[in-house]
Amino acid sequence: MPTRHLIIALTAAAFAFSALTAPASAQARPDVPQAGVKKPQAKKRVVRRSAAAGGQIACTPLGCHRIPRNCYPTQGYDWDGMPTGYDVVVCR
Repeated sequence: MPTRHLIIALTAAAFAFSALTAPASAQARPDVPQAGVKKPQAKKRVVRRSAAAGGQIACTPLGCHRIPRNCYPTQGYDWDGMPTGYDVVVCR
């Protein structure tokens, strides 16, 4: 138990010594932000975009994608007339 008190006393002495011998550069400087103090920041500009009106999606063998405005998806068929399960994009 006496060694425990000795360790506590030496730790406290080390902290006190380091506080007394701290260099002047460690003191608060006005140009350096301090811990816990936040610098006021400029407000972020929020850009909101409107949703594209009338956008359609076609699922082809290459994946599902948006299609152009003048186009529309229709059912795709094999050479023998069986549906493939994919869309075909038809443009005017």
